[in-house]
Amino acid sequence: MPKMIVSIDGVVIKEVQLTKDRTTLGRRPYNDVVIDNLAISGEHAVFQMTGNDVFIEDLNSTNGTYVNGKAAKKQQLANGDTVEVGKYKIKFVNEVVGDGFEKTMMVKSVPAMAAAAPAAVVSPAAGTAYAARPAVAAPGAHASIKVLSGAAAGREVPLTKVVTTIGKPGVAVAAITKRQHGFVVHHVEGAGNPSLNGAPIGTDPMPLKNGDLIELAGTQMQFVQI
Repeated sequence: MPKMIVSIDGVVIKEVQLTKDRTTLGRRPYNDVVIDNLAISGEHAVFQMTGNDVFIEDLNSTNGTYVNGKAAKKQQLANGDTVEVGKYKIKFVNEVVGDGFEKTMMVKSVPAMAAAAPAAVVSPAAGTAYAARPAVAAPGAHASIKVLSGAAAGREVPLTKVVTTIGKPGVAVAAITKRQHGFVVHHVEGAGNPSLNGAPIGTDPMPLKNGDLIELAGTQMQFVQI
């Protein structure tokens, strides 16, 4: 289910599930999402949901609505987009998670040849990846991530695409990238202190080898390569 993570100065103040066709945001108390700040108009913006598609529309607010740093009148949102109203940032999250996996744990694969193609969603329960349209996997050895702790313990997720992101949106997200000579991992977002074999994972790619242990957002995983 799509949701919004509202923060200011890096501190998350609320999470809002988008369950209605229209979810209003503004300073007035009758809005669905109330932000009591003078930089926010009484009726600032509205989130419109049609099926799985979510659009944000600025309601002629005084200070405007921005998506990923650019002013927006009406725009469709993609998973990971950041909406800015005043000093507030709203992270839009719309991940599809397989049955039996932790609801807040996300594993997403990115096709190799088309950045605009829909991301593949890994279903750990089935152990397979599926996408809205065929994607081309990069050549290389077979590898996977095995979940060692939490509700999804024992699940193994094949790393069949060029980029696979793992973690909990709004907490900590890391990316595993398939390169010509192996796999690397780096920190994408969040302050969840991800680690590789006990060492902090930074924004610089770190090489992975069979048996490496990754800890992210309180979940321990093992990198397996054959």
